[in-house]
Amino acid sequence: MLEQMRIRGLGVIEDAVLELSPGFTAVTGETGAGKTMVVTGLGLLFGGRSDSALVRPGAERASVEGRLLVDPKGPAARAAADAGAEFEPVGEDRAELIISRSVSVEGRSRASLGGAAVPIGVLGGLADDLVAMHGQSAQQSLLQPARQRQALDRYAGPAVAEPLAEYKACYDRLKKIEATLDELTTRARERAQEADLLRFGLAEVERLEPVEGEDEELAAEAERLGHADTLRTASGGAHMALAGSPDDPASINALSLLSEATRALEGARGHDPALAELASRLDEASFLLADVSTDLAAYADSIEADPRRLADVQQRISDLNAVMRKYGPKLTDVLAWASTGALRLAELEGDDDRISGLQEERVAARAELARLAARVSAGRAQAADKFAAAVTTELAELAMPHARIEVPVTQKETADGLEIDGRTVAFGPTGVDDVELRLAPHPGAPFLPIAKGASGGELSRVMLAVEVVFAGSDPVPTFVFDEVDAGVGGKAAVEVGRRLARLARSAQVVVVTHLPQVAAFADRQLVVRKANDGSVTRSGVTVLDDAERRRELARMLAGLEESELGQAHADELLQAAAADRQRA
Repeated sequence: MLEQMRIRGLGVIEDAVLELSPGFTAVTGETGAGKTMVVTGLGLLFGGRSDSALVRPGAERASVEGRLLVDPKGPAARAAADAGAEFEPVGEDRAELIISRSVSVEGRSRASLGGAAVPIGVLGGLADDLVAMHGQSAQQSLLQPARQRQALDRYAGPAVAEPLAEYKACYDRLKKIEATLDELTTRARERAQEADLLRFGLAEVERLEPVEGEDEELAAEAERLGHADTLRTASGGAHMALAGSPDDPASINALSLLSEATRALEGARGHDPALAELASRLDEASFLLADVSTDLAAYADSIEADPRRLADVQQRISDLNAVMRKYGPKLTDVLAWASTGALRLAELEGDDDRISGLQEERVAARAELARLAARVSAGRAQAADKFAAAVTTELAELAMPHARIEVPVTQKETADGLEIDGRTVAFGPTGVDDVELRLAPHPGAPFLPIAKGASGGELSRVMLAVEVVFAGSDPVPTFVFDEVDAGVGGKAAVEVGRRLARLARSAQVVVVTHLPQVAAFADRQLVVRKANDGSVTRSGVTVLDDAERRRELARMLAGLEESELGQAHADELLQAAAADRQRA
């Protein structure tokens, strides 16, 4: 709901603030006072086309700022938050949102949403969920076939809502099936190439049958075999130093020297514990060196130069390095790649079976979608007939007695669609139907889309009739009407006011009007007055109290605020409107 709008430098308006409220607000004033600028300002606020000619002479720019109350969980609030807007909480279920728009004399236009600069298109997107504007110069969202279909669906209620929800779920499922099929079929060549590469690589790895840690063991063995002579000479020399040469038993060596040292202490070790401890350490050293000497001898005997084995090991290392370069860098990585690759290859080789299964799923999903689409179409057609009759009745009371409305629910035939009742029709996320409101304004006139079938003055009345019938079904919280009373008067004007009041029971309604019969039905009346210099200032837009409203209605009726006859007629209109509200 729009709480307040401030307009500066726009047309004749220098600086004015409109305080709005729930229910029905009428904006009145003398011709040329600036009432239309109120609608123009609203249009700018919600993404309407800008024009530098709108800037008031002498001003650098025109600006409009609006303060709205929105549902923080609603689609408009979500879209605003996505654009970077900030909100001011107002209670538990409402939040305040500030929208601003400016137009410079050079024609540059800027927009701000909740303190964040945004593209103008963002404001236009919000308008679909916040306001419906009806007038010759205003963009009217309900003129769009998509919005008409949405409104008809809400008007139809569960008869459409329930099958449509099932349809959308089935449609999403079908699209996922088709996307998977498309990937599997259109990328068949790439997938076949991927499978061939996997088979080749897995065959390479399988042929080698690598074992985890094998590369490290082979590297150690190659090092040993490559230096066999050096290792044998070193171990043999160490053994000789410890045990002596077998060809010369008298040769000096470490073991014989230790034995001699042990014998030297043998006779004295019992006389002093310290010496006994040293003798024990010599015994341990003798045993340790004897073990090492034995192991060195065994090691030296085990070392043999084996060129064939060395070549085999080096070839094995080369083979493993080849696969590690492709699938490594380590042997553990090669083994992991082989495990994952085998699973992927099984998946690729199973694509043919998968494609066949998905094709069967697609046939079943399309059949189910066709069944649900038929239910949705039937619900829409039934609601469309009821709706057309209701709008036609409303138009008869709005000085369009010969006008007729029809709402055809049609489908387009196509080669690749859903088969329904022997026809193959195009389908989308909302079904198979095209919905469009059409008007025949007088007998003999063809039915045309309402944007083309009605004149400017008629169009606002048609839209009023549509909105009254849709009341409660269309979630837009604010309706703005300009020139809704064009070309009507007398009883028809009273009916216009009565229907605006009816619409205001479920939404905020703002109407710019010159008819007292319409203004009398308003819950609140604002008057726009020019100052002596021809401008509209802050004090020029005021909320009327009862006495002021009576005089304003008298002016609208008789051209004279103080006319007793005019004021008497104003009282009569106000009383009739009040009585009508009580009967509602």
